[in-house]
Formats: sequence, structure tokens, C-alpha cells
Amino acid sequence: MKKYFLLAIVAMLAVTGVKAQSETKQEIAVSYGWLSNSDWLNAFESIADAIFGETYEDGSYLGPASLEYFYNIEPWMGIGAIAVYGHEIEDSNKDGNKVGTRKNSYVSLMPAVKFNWLRRDMVGLYSKLGVGATWRVEKKDFEGENSKYNSDKRDFHVNWQVSVIGVEVGKQIRGFAEYGLGEQGMLQVGLRCRF
Repeated sequence: MKKYFLLAIVAMLAVTGVKAQSETKQEIAVSYGWLSNSDWLNAFESIADAIFGETYEDGSYLGPASLEYFYNIEPWMGIGAIAVYGHEIEDSNKDGNKVGTRKNSYVSLMPAVKFNWLRRDMVGLYSKLGVGATWRVEKKDFEGENSKYNSDKRDFHVNWQVSVIGVEVGKQIRGFAEYGLGEQGMLQVGLRCRF
């Protein structure tokens, strides 16, 4: 996944060679967030499993990592789409012993709208709303004393992102931070290329 982010950043830097326009129409962004809807869902599932004596630890985690595109149909409004990816692997423990692993992966795609409240050459303020769907895959592999258990759940569910406030700084390449709720997280930071 890291190589895709590096490719996206290289592509954004390549676009900066394009002649600057007084009013940019398109935007591509990559970002990383914390506390997404899928993170909360995983946490609630872990709490429910803990009631039955199963705990998770020694995990590795990626996400929510996002790629988004917007086309500004007006200086104050852009329409586009947001793609989000996340992945988590954890050891499952029962009575202090490792009994298996749990893997969760999710991919989301959300059509979105961005409202530019302040749009200056070096700074911008905005809000963003996206609603779409998430494809979630959960795999569990457990091995007890007398049994072996494998589970593979796949489902679609509605998902969303509401970024209440976003701040971006820079000319063509802008660093940004957003605060809100949803699949991109409560807080996210990233880079945006305007062209």
C-alpha cells in the first residue's frame, strides 16, 4: 500500500510542472486518518468478543488511507469521489494463550461534495460530505485443543464522511488537515494537488 501512496505523491509532483492557472478546477489528494467508522466497528466487536473471554493483541494496522478527486464546478463547490482503504491483523487470545488470528480489510467508495468557504492563493477553508458504501472482509482462523474454526465474512454496508472543517495551506501542492466524523476518520492529514 505504501508504494501506491508514493506513486500518488510522484504523480502530484509531476502535475506541478503544468502551467499554473488563476482558477484551479481539479484537485487530487492523498491522506491518512485516525478513528474511522471501521475502526469504531472493530473496537465494538473486540469488546463483544471480550465478554466471551476472547481478546486481541499484537496487531498491525493500516488505515484509513484515502485517495480523493474533486472537480470545482464553481469556486465555492467541488464534486468528486473519495476512496478509502484500511487493514488490521491481530492475534486472538483465550485464557492467556494465542488461539488464532483475525484479519479485517475494508474498501470504501463515496461520491462527495466539497464546499470552499475561503479560497485564497495560499490558504483555504472548506467542509466536505461523502456518502457511499464499504466492502468489508473479516477472516478468523482459530485452533483450539479439540477443534479448528475458520470464518470468512464479507458484506457491503453504507458509509459516510462529514468533514466539518478543513484547513489547507500552500500554492499548487497544499498540506491539509480535517476534523469530522466518518470513514476517513475524525482527524486526517494529507497532501492535495490543485491543477
